[in-house]
Amino acid sequence: MQVTVKGKNVQVTEALREYADKKLQRLDRYFKNIKAAHVTQSVQRGLHIVEVTLEGDGVVLRGEEKTGDMYASIDQVVEKLESQVKRFKGKLIERSHQPRDEWPEGAIYESEEDEMPRIVRTKQFQLKPMPVEEAAMQMELLNHNFYVFLNSENEQVNVIYKRNDGNYALIVAEV
Repeated sequence: MQVTVKGKNVQVTEALREYADKKLQRLDRYFKNIKAAHVTQSVQRGLHIVEVTLEGDGVVLRGEEKTGDMYASIDQVVEKLESQVKRFKGKLIERSHQPRDEWPEGAIYESEEDEMPRIVRTKQFQLKPMPVEEAAMQMELLNHNFYVFLNSENEQVNVIYKRNDGNYALIVAEV
């Protein structure tokens, strides 16, 4: 696995780089298909923030942790990613009590104790063409933390959402 460590408004020391690399290499035990890990370390308002994105075979896992110590943030984000990888691997493991010839082609099975959330409601709405600024205003008026709209500038479906830092982010899908 190739590990890339960057700092945002903070100098990443060689010790922190090696520590993050060593901790992330532990995930290879659970999931051999991880090709790259991108680590971003930053400090905001006295909190040490570590964001990690794992990529491999079309799967992207992401984790973020904030603590008072950079090493503790690395430890906690690796634990979070470890549980995500285990959960992902659990879905791929076939149930041993079901005969092989009864398994549907391409089936993915979940363990019974790790029940995944399910869709309990479907909502339909009409997309109104609007600029990004109007979509942000609509999102605030509705008191939602995201808003789906038809961008009048590029005529594509976009999603605007409110970030943890209070700013907005725009998702533009590429087909």
